[in-house]
Amino acid sequence: MTEEALRSLDRMTLRERALVALREAILTGRYGPGDHLGEVEIASQLSISRGTVREALRHLQQEGLVTPGVRGMLRVRSLSPDEIDELFRVRCALEGQAVSEIVESDGLPQIIDELNASLDKLEAATGDLTEQLEADLAFHAQLCALSGNSILLDTWRHLEGPIRVVVMSASTENRRFPMWAGHHRPIVEALERGDADTAVRVLREHMQAAVRLLNSKD
Repeated sequence: MTEEALRSLDRMTLRERALVALREAILTGRYGPGDHLGEVEIASQLSISRGTVREALRHLQQEGLVTPGVRGMLRVRSLSPDEIDELFRVRCALEGQAVSEIVESDGLPQIIDELNASLDKLEAATGDLTEQLEADLAFHAQLCALSGNSILLDTWRHLEGPIRVVVMSASTENRRFPMWAGHHRPIVEALERGDADTAVRVLREHMQAAVRLLNSKD
């Protein structure tokens, strides 16, 4: 964790610290899909109250990272291959709509500049897997945000937690490959030409390839 991150952590409330610690544990794989999240054990590990842990877990449930398990005990969310396919089809539909709305925007040149800058960050994030995932999701979130459709972006944000769990639970190479910037540039190039149909087609192919890799056991 960087010095800046540590300074930010110092300013956080106990609930916020618990939330950050638990989210990081899930997203780095220390808690894997299906793992139970016991309040007593976590409270002891973090030296905080069970109530504080409960509040943090409730927030993570809203993010889609955890879900109720046996006897109501929360566990890290686990998605079946069919659910992963459904998740990415819904995601593709949202981002496809964003693409269509971007093409019709009056500010298309500026939007293209912003998307290219976001892709440059993704291209630079080749070392740390977490950094690469953040850069990848930031590009896709920006794609939705630049559509100017706030409901679309808010709906996409609800998918972000499950997407993170799916990506982090896949094998290293299978989760890295879909995040390669080269897979994303044709989308932006098509947008720059005002070709929404090609942009949507490339986006769909990208999502379908990601699902195949993320569902692979290799």
